[in-house]
Amino acid sequence: MRDPDSGAKPQSGGASTAEERRKGKSSRRGKRKRSGPPRNAAFSAESSQSGKTDLAAMRPTEDDAGSPAHKRKRRRRSRGGSQAGATPPAPMQASKAAPQRTVTEENSQSVSRKGKQRRKHRGKRGLQGRPLAQEKQPQIVTPTGRSGGDHAPGHADNRVHDARPPHSRRDGGSARSHAAADEERSYPADLYAALDLGTNNCRLLIAQPTRPGQFRVVDAFSRIVRLGEGLGASGRLSGDAMDRAVEALRICASKLKSREIRRMRLIATEACRAAENGEAFLARVTSETGLELEIIDRETEARLAVSGCSSLVGPEARSVVLFDIGGGSSEIAVIRIDENRSSRLANHITHWTSLPVGVVTLSERHGGRDVTPDVFETMVVEVQGMLASFDCPPIHEALVEAGNFHLIGTSGTVTTLAGVHLDLPRYDRRKVDGVWLSDAEVTAMQAKLLSWDFAGRAANPCIGPDRADLVLAGCAILEAIRRRWPSPRMRVADRGLREGLLTDMMADDGVWRRNRARRHRPRDSKGPQE
Repeated sequence: MRDPDSGAKPQSGGASTAEERRKGKSSRRGKRKRSGPPRNAAFSAESSQSGKTDLAAMRPTEDDAGSPAHKRKRRRRSRGGSQAGATPPAPMQASKAAPQRTVTEENSQSVSRKGKQRRKHRGKRGLQGRPLAQEKQPQIVTPTGRSGGDHAPGHADNRVHDARPPHSRRDGGSARSHAAADEERSYPADLYAALDLGTNNCRLLIAQPTRPGQFRVVDAFSRIVRLGEGLGASGRLSGDAMDRAVEALRICASKLKSREIRRMRLIATEACRAAENGEAFLARVTSETGLELEIIDRETEARLAVSGCSSLVGPEARSVVLFDIGGGSSEIAVIRIDENRSSRLANHITHWTSLPVGVVTLSERHGGRDVTPDVFETMVVEVQGMLASFDCPPIHEALVEAGNFHLIGTSGTVTTLAGVHLDLPRYDRRKVDGVWLSDAEVTAMQAKLLSWDFAGRAANPCIGPDRADLVLAGCAILEAIRRRWPSPRMRVADRGLREGLLTDMMADDGVWRRNRARRHRPRDSKGPQE
């Protein structure tokens, strides 16, 4: 007897021979579905032996594209059904029992895999089926060094800069809600960049504006270059220091060229201000990296520091002394806030000064490795003498007693003190930025650092070997400020000039006003506003 489809004569054994041939074929689902002739051949043999003719057995398993049989098979495949078409007669079921179980098991596994995939992707869905913000965020580059004035090492700049005080954020400053993530994705991808080349660090931030007063950092870089090394003694930038700075600026230039930046501002501070060859160095930077840096004056530096920390001044504050202890200079701004508070905190600066001393210059003059209590006091007295010439009225005692006055410190000195106070295993910006330290806690932390030798300071994860010789000089500057403006508490800010630059640029361009208008734009002419 010949097979009605292929015309081939089956071997003896009929069904078992067809079963062996089917085992030798590929186990792929699609190929198995196209292996109709061997299956019909086996069925024909069974029918012949039984002496019966079944119309279902004679039905072809493959047909033209438009045949009903082909359509039915496509529907069954889409439903994840059985490989077989109609239910075969009893002899056929008996002869094909083992292969049919294998097909059923494979189908079950396929359906199970599909179900797992659906559950896996369902877990990544957000509001109204949209992916969560973590799926869409650009890659965040972890800084290789420090971030901010002379900030502590090892922390990443992957963050959302929030205009609200950290204690008032519902997400604790570490994670955003789905609604906030969806809202941020609705804003345009306008990128702003801010670069700060200081006496100790080279720092870059690239950010995207989000909700009013906030931005999201999409790329960051920070490296210790010690550009002002030896500046106090020679009055010039050394060759090694300039080489280190240029190398760091090349990395910044490559990051800026790899993105479409709407607006950027690149500044240099005290080291280039004070050095005789500061302008020549910046000309070399332009020729070798293509970056054009501007040297800002001290007043601008003080205003930028205030702009960067404005969100840390609570609504209850009526007077604040904000200070930024840098590598070569220290900026201090006295802020008095009346009932008509401006959206820009820098507009409330009543007095400011810039001391020509920082952690690098002070430690080079007095030594930063082996600091005794006498040496520490000598450094404090030196800074006090500089502050004595600062003509500023004292803070009213009533404000201090009512809790309406406090200090804000934005520098590596205060962030280091906070990290040591919190006993962090490694520096974590999210836990440090915005934290409050009482006057007694600051005193205790300074005494602890003073009791450690150089090796002990270097071993602390919030200090590290790169800053072990600078931190006590910063504490001496802080102590002089505390003696001038006694306060029961101090707030720590892990932010500074770069954040101030970004905030000012975005405010000047009005991106937050446009974003607010876009946020409240109706979906259509009849629907309600968002």
